[in-house]
Amino acid sequence: MHIDLVRNPEQLQPVLDVIPSNLILSVGVVDGRNIWKNDFKTSLALIETAQANIGIKRLIISPSCSLIHSPCDLELETNESVLTPEIKQWLSFAKQKVDEIVTLKQLVNGEEAAAEKLAENINANENRKTSSLIHNQAVKQRVAGITTKDENRENAFAIRKEAQHKALKLPLFPTTTIGSFPQTPEVRSWRAKYKKGDLTLAEYDALIEKETEETIRFQEESGIDVLVHGEFERNDMVEYFGEQLAGFTFTKNGWVQSYGSRCVKPPVIYGDVHRPQPMTVRWSAYAQSLSDKWVKGMLTGPVTILQWSFVRNDQPRSETCTQIALAIRDEVVDLEKAGIKIIQIDEPAIREGLPLRKVGLAKLFALGS
Repeated sequence: MHIDLVRNPEQLQPVLDVIPSNLILSVGVVDGRNIWKNDFKTSLALIETAQANIGIKRLIISPSCSLIHSPCDLELETNESVLTPEIKQWLSFAKQKVDEIVTLKQLVNGEEAAAEKLAENINANENRKTSSLIHNQAVKQRVAGITTKDENRENAFAIRKEAQHKALKLPLFPTTTIGSFPQTPEVRSWRAKYKKGDLTLAEYDALIEKETEETIRFQEESGIDVLVHGEFERNDMVEYFGEQLAGFTFTKNGWVQSYGSRCVKPPVIYGDVHRPQPMTVRWSAYAQSLSDKWVKGMLTGPVTILQWSFVRNDQPRSETCTQIALAIRDEVVDLEKAGIKIIQIDEPAIREGLPLRKVGLAKLFALGS
């Protein structure tokens, strides 16, 4: 019998109380879904509780789930300009997680060879707790300062709807598109050349401006009511924002399977998140300047950014999500100031993070109310 003690460590004792004597218990203490170094002290406490109840012969030390959700090998991350040594010491990919399981076994068995690894593990986790890279008091204070007033609109929907109709003057059933246009091989080649230094920023921007204008003209000729700029400057709907938000970092080879044969390289959220400067205003404002029709501002929502990243595990996910939401809110305000009247916030992953258990849903809805 296997239990996930990363997502739900509270289930250990109830399981120990009822597990039949003919079953072996697999304790999933190493996180298979995320990329953070295991806390050996916490894992050992869980293992020792299980051992005291059912004995060492009926125990298996395991990851919480399949390691397919983790990148392969942290040792492949050799580019310190992409992933700094300080952050790297806090991480553990699939091969390192296997080593952690072996080390935990050695520690349970009292093997002296594992003592040094335990000391290194404790030191790395303590360093992470106190690192100035992670904690931003201004961000924490802003989240703590949110009140119920912030959750409510100034005017009721009926009033807002009437004001929107007067300002936008759109037809009864306006037409638009989701947002992004195809990232053609030509567009991708420009981005690759820019990253390699074969194109200057000015040359790259000029090519993106030309592509954006052609897309605006195409939509105008097609008769679409609300236009989009095409998002040719964006590499990925989450990565693009992660690259511009503080508290994010990236890997060079941290690929994981998304679905089918598609693989992604998720951003890593390691610290408090905030927006140092506007992220999308330049391109949205440029596109709007090209047309008398309304051009939408296009943003990825905080839940999707959260769900499609490797998220820090030293605070509740809701706290990190709120930090991202405030950053996106700041972007909305700046888009409004730039004259963008319609702003679309995409949340394709809105349901992915919902709790599976009823007690979790009850807490979530209580928080929302």
